[in-house]
Amino acid sequence: MTNPTILVTGASGKLGRETLDFLLAAGKDPARIIATTRDVSKLAGYAEKGVVVRQADFNAPETLGPAFAGAERVAIISTDAVAPGTDRVAQHSAAVDAAKAAGARHIIYTSLPNPEDSLISFAGDHLGSEKAVKDSGLGYTILRNTWYQENLLMSLPQALEHGVIMSAAGNGKLSYVAHEDCARALAAALLSEADESAIYTLVGPEGYSIDEIAALAREFSGKPLEVQHVDSDTLRKTLEGVGLPPFLVDMLVSTDDNIRTGRFDINNDDFERLTGRKPKPLRAFFENNREALTA
Repeated sequence: MTNPTILVTGASGKLGRETLDFLLAAGKDPARIIATTRDVSKLAGYAEKGVVVRQADFNAPETLGPAFAGAERVAIISTDAVAPGTDRVAQHSAAVDAAKAAGARHIIYTSLPNPEDSLISFAGDHLGSEKAVKDSGLGYTILRNTWYQENLLMSLPQALEHGVIMSAAGNGKLSYVAHEDCARALAAALLSEADESAIYTLVGPEGYSIDEIAALAREFSGKPLEVQHVDSDTLRKTLEGVGLPPFLVDMLVSTDDNIRTGRFDINNDDFERLTGRKPKPLRAFFENNREALTA
C-alpha cells in the first residue's frame, strides 16, 4: 500500500490533535488525512491546512459511513465516555463496522494494558472493543496505553496544597507514559504500510511507586508531601465522603488496586520498536511542569 489515505477519529481531542500534528510534521499529504469529529468547527485550523475534516458521531452510526469513505488505515481513538449509561463497546464496534464497510484494510485502536487481566473499572470496555477489532477480519494495531504522565496533574497540585496524598497502591509501580508519546506512536502506526496485526503496550522507561512519585513532587515543588497509605475500603469511603460520583470512585480505587497488585508494573521496548525513539522519562515531565506543581 503506497501513501494510503488515513483517518483519525475523535480528532478534535488532545490525542487526536497531537496525532494530526505528528502526521503533518512527518510530511503526510494533508489531502490524504481524514479527521473526524462531532463538531467540525473545532478542526477549522486543520481544514485550512488541507486536512479533510468530516463530521462523525459514534452515537449516530449513520454518520460514520460517509465520514469513513475512502479511508484505508483508520485510527479509532477510544472515547472517554465512562459515565453510566454509555456503551463504549457499541460505540467502538459501530466505528469498526463502518471502517470495514468503507473498505479499510487496517484499524488502529487505543486500549489499556492487559484488559483481559485488569482490575480497572472500565477494562471490560476495552476488552470488548479489542474483540470487535479482531473479529472484523481486518489487519489491526492495538495500542495499549498506560496511564499518562499528565494524569498526575489531576491530583498532585491539590495534594501538595494539603501536604498529603492518600493511596491504596501500596508499593506497586506504574510506568507512566507521556501523552505526546502516545500520539507519536499512533501517528507511527498510521504511517506504517504494514498490514500485519500487532499489539503494543506503551509505557514509560521506568516504573514508580506512589512514594517515589511523592518524592519527585517534593523535589520539584519544594513543598512537603506525605503519602498516607490506606486500604481500598478506606480509600473508597473517603472518596465517597467528599462527594465524588460512584463511577469516578470506582475508577480511582480500581486504579490503585491495579497498581498494588503489580498489573501496571510493565517494562518493555514496544514504544521504541514502533517509533524508533525512547519514551520520555517521568523526571522530564516534572521538570516541565514545575510551575503547575508550585502554583
